[in-house]
Amino acid sequence: MPWLNYRPRTIVHLNVADFAVAVERVVDARLKDRPVIVAPQGAARAAVYDMSEEAYQEGVRKGMALKRALKFCRGARILAPHPDRYERAMEAFLKHLLPYSPRIEAGEGNGHLFADLTGTGRLFGHGPDVAWRVRRAVRAGLGLDPIWAVAPNKLVAKAATRVVKPTGEYIVEAGDEENFLRPLPLSFLPGLEREDLTCFREFHVVQVAQAACWTPAQLEVVFGRRASHIHGLVRGRDASPVLPVGAEPPRVCVEHEFGEDTNDLGRLEAVLYGLVERVGRELRAGGRAARRVGVLLDFSDGARVARQRSCSAGTAHDVRLFDLARQALSLALFRRVRVRHLKLVCDRLTEPPAQLDLFPVEAEENQTHERLGAALDEIRSRFGPDLVRIGRTWGIESRAA
Repeated sequence: MPWLNYRPRTIVHLNVADFAVAVERVVDARLKDRPVIVAPQGAARAAVYDMSEEAYQEGVRKGMALKRALKFCRGARILAPHPDRYERAMEAFLKHLLPYSPRIEAGEGNGHLFADLTGTGRLFGHGPDVAWRVRRAVRAGLGLDPIWAVAPNKLVAKAATRVVKPTGEYIVEAGDEENFLRPLPLSFLPGLEREDLTCFREFHVVQVAQAACWTPAQLEVVFGRRASHIHGLVRGRDASPVLPVGAEPPRVCVEHEFGEDTNDLGRLEAVLYGLVERVGRELRAGGRAARRVGVLLDFSDGARVARQRSCSAGTAHDVRLFDLARQALSLALFRRVRVRHLKLVCDRLTEPPAQLDLFPVEAEENQTHERLGAALDEIRSRFGPDLVRIGRTWGIESRAA
C-alpha cells in the first residue's frame, strides 16, 4: 500500500538573521551591538533595506521610510546597501550546504536557505547533525552565525527559526507540527498577509491555536477562496517542495498584444491594470507575494525595453502591484515610438508579509481593499474575468490576449 512507503521529509531551514547587517558587521566589527540601519543615503524617498535587532526593537521595519525610521531610532548608524557584497556572501553560504543535498533553495540575498535532507541520513547523519555542522563551518569560514530549524516541511521549519531568532536552533518532529504552532502568535506563521492578521484581530484571534479552532466553513465566510489555504497553514500543512539547486525560480507572467500599436498612456495603463488583476488573483490563489514587478515593452520598430521595481516585503495586493507596475512602465516609456506588446512579470516570490500596519487608518484602508479584491476574485472565478471590471480598464481589448 502507498502509505507503507511514506517517509516524513526532513527539511532544514538556515537563516542568518538581519543578513545585510550581519555581512556589514563582518566587514566592520565596530558595528557590533549597536543599532544599524541599511538604507540608500541621499535618496529623497529612501526606505529601510535591512536593520539590526537593536533597531528592530526600537520599532524600525523593512520598507519603512528612512526619515520615519530615524524618529524611532535616532542613534542608529546608517549604511548604504551593497547588494553585490550580499550576493557574494550568499554564494559562499550556499557552498557550505551544497555537499549535503541536491535540493537547496536559496533566498535572493536575504540569508535564507532551505535544504531537503530526506533520505540522506545514512550518508551524512540526521538533519540536526548536518545543520549544526553547517552552522559551525559558516561561523568559522564566513564569520556569520545562522540560526537553524529542522522540521517535516518548509512552513514549520521557517516558523521555528522565527521562534529562536536572533540566535538558536529548534527541532520539530514529524507529527508535532500542529502542537508546535498552536501557542505561537499568528504573525509568526509564514504565508499570512497583514490583511489576514487584521481580519483575525477583529475577532480577537491573535494565536494560532485560536485560528485552528475555526472550521473551513467559518474561515470561508471571512476569507473566501483563501479559506482552505489558511486552514492548512494554521495546522502546519505544507507540501511545497524544496527546489533543486539552480532551478528556475518561480514567477508569474502575463502579456497583452495590442490590436493597433499605441503610445496613449491612458490605454497602456488600462491594459496594465488588467494584467495586474490577473497576476494578483494567481498570487493570492497560491498564497504567494511578489517582491519584484517588471514591465517589458516591445515597440513598433522591434526594440525591446524592460524596467522593474521592487518592494522588500512583497505583495499580492492589486493596488500595490499596480503602483509598482506603473512606476516600471513610466521608466520604460522614454521613447516616442508606439508600443506593440506589453508583458508583466512578477518574481522573487515569497510568503506574504505578516506585519500589521502601525497606524489604524492605513490598516482600515488596506482591509477595505483586501475585502474588495476577495469579492472580485470570487465573482470572476464563478462568472468569468470580464463580468466586473475596474473603470480604468473599460473599453480595452480582451485581456485574454
